[in-house]
Amino acid sequence: MDFAIYWQYSDMVTRTLFFLLLALSILSWVTGIIRVIQSRKLAATVADDLTQQIQASRAELAASDSKDQRLVTEQTLLKHIGRYRFASERGLPILGTTAAVAPFIGLFGTVWGIFHALHNIGTTGQAGLAQVAGPVGEALIMTGLGIAVAIPAVVFYNLAIRINRKVMYHANDRAHDLLAQSTRDALPNTESTPRAVTSERVDATTSNKQTQPQYQH
Repeated sequence: MDFAIYWQYSDMVTRTLFFLLLALSILSWVTGIIRVIQSRKLAATVADDLTQQIQASRAELAASDSKDQRLVTEQTLLKHIGRYRFASERGLPILGTTAAVAPFIGLFGTVWGIFHALHNIGTTGQAGLAQVAGPVGEALIMTGLGIAVAIPAVVFYNLAIRINRKVMYHANDRAHDLLAQSTRDALPNTESTPRAVTSERVDATTSNKQTQPQYQH
């Protein structure tokens, strides 16, 4: 099989499908590499960034009530976790679409190439095995190209999904820690209360003993 010969006898439809597969391949490679790099970077910094955001919001509400601080902390956590999820999913539709569509584009190119080859054979009147096997085999190149475009897109998609799960794990884990810390900070300080109550009772008992009248028999 010689792709140059196939390209020479291909029509406009086949060439359009070829350039479409080429564009999808370049787009999926660029998107996949960028997505994996950015997801790895986000997984390394998401916990610290979330902590900084919560500390900044607490500094602004230092004079507010404890219930208001907890509510603001919860809303801030939900907002930033949603932003992290949106940022980590950028480019995934391109990879998923390429992985799903590219094989069918290649298959359509193969079917169209076979149809085109059989039409030429019928026009020339030469229907031998040598005249049929060559054009039909060369038409199968489009199926191979479609699979070659889809495989890297699938690999990048699954790799990005795996890293994004790590991002969400770190974000949710730090969010629970920050929320628990906010709850502990909102609790009243009860350590000094028993001592104060005890001292008050001792003082009251002492004063009662001093004021109690003494009877002499």
